[in-house]
Amino acid sequence: MNRRHSGDTSTSPEIELSAGGAVVHDREVIVIVPVKRDANRRRVLGLPKGHLDEGETAEAAAAREVTEETGVTAELIEKLGDVEYSYERRGRRRSKRVAFYLFEYRSGRLEDHDHEIEDARWMPLEEAAETLTYPGEREIVRRALSRLSPDR
Repeated sequence: MNRRHSGDTSTSPEIELSAGGAVVHDREVIVIVPVKRDANRRRVLGLPKGHLDEGETAEAAAAREVTEETGVTAELIEKLGDVEYSYERRGRRRSKRVAFYLFEYRSGRLEDHDHEIEDARWMPLEEAAETLTYPGEREIVRRALSRLSPDR
């Protein structure tokens, strides 16, 4: 018999942790299209992000993922916030929290992104805040935009 403990509230559900970044330069942000598609097999336009390695801080993971997925080196400026959501994998609901950081581009070429990324390109911040696939990432770009505003 298959037993589920969905009614058991004595233990909190495990939250999957990831980190990523909004890399900015001259009022533009780097956006990526991962090779992996969404649950409906559509392309995703998003920000670079990924899982934390064993013993890795969120800041270090965000910097590593930015470099791997975009091919560039960037300087971490500040935390922009967390995005929390849930998704289903193999019939199980999973909770996820992604810590996002603001980065300033320093060097490198977008063509040097890793094999998990189909495309990496610069996009105006205002456009990214409207066109990224996921609402949480659009909000992160809006936060980056507000932090870069001269009247802040």
